[in-house]
Amino acid sequence: MGLVAHSTNRETTMAHVLVIGASKGIGLETVKASLAAGHRVRAFARSATTMTLSGTGLERFTGDALKAGDVAAALDGVDVVVQALGVPVKDLLGPVTLFSDATNMLVLAMEKAGVKRLVAVTGFGTGDSRDSIGLLQRVPFRLVFGRAYDDKDAQEMRIRKSDLDWTFVRPGVLTPGSATGRYKVLTEPSKWRNGLIARADVAHFIVGQVDQPTYVRKAVVLIG
Repeated sequence: MGLVAHSTNRETTMAHVLVIGASKGIGLETVKASLAAGHRVRAFARSATTMTLSGTGLERFTGDALKAGDVAAALDGVDVVVQALGVPVKDLLGPVTLFSDATNMLVLAMEKAGVKRLVAVTGFGTGDSRDSIGLLQRVPFRLVFGRAYDDKDAQEMRIRKSDLDWTFVRPGVLTPGSATGRYKVLTEPSKWRNGLIARADVAHFIVGQVDQPTYVRKAVVLIG
C-alpha cells in the first residue's frame, strides 16, 4: 500500500489507447487523461459522436461493446485496451449480463488481434475483494449492487483465464472532481477496504498503467 504522487518528469512512450465505455464516468475521464498525457485515444461508445471533447489525438468511434464486428474494428492498431463499462442505476434491479457478455467478446477479439494489454475497471467488492466489505455494508451492497457485481465476478474470471496482460482496477465509492494524484493503491488483500475516490484519480492511475504497466496480472483497490 502506498501513496501515489503525480510526476510531470516521467518519460513515457506514446501509446494508442482504446477506451471502451468512453462517453461517461471513468471512461470519459480516462480519455481526457490519456490525451493530456500525449497518447492517441480511440473513444469507443454508442454515443461517441455526441462527445464534446476535442484534440488531435482523439478518434471518436461509434460502436456497441456487444457487437463482435464493432469490437474487432476498434482493436485495429491499438496498443492498450481500457474497459470501463457501466450500467444505469435503473438497470441494477434486473438481470445484469453486460460485463460478462462484453468481456467474453472482447477477450476473444483481443487474442485474435494480438492485443495483449487490458486494464479492466471492475470495482471494490468484485472477486476476491468481496470478503473485504465491512459487515455493516454487506447487506445494502448486495441489495443494490448484487446482480451487477455477480456479473463483474464473471467478467474478472473470464479475463483471468485468458493469456492477456491484464490489470483489474477496483475503485471504491466514486466521486466527482478533479484529479489530485494523491490516493492509495492497495495491493495486498489484507489491506483492502472501501473508501471514496474521484473518477479523475482512477483515470490518473489507469494512464499510469498505460505509461508503465507495473501491476500486470494483478488486482488493485483504489481509495482516496
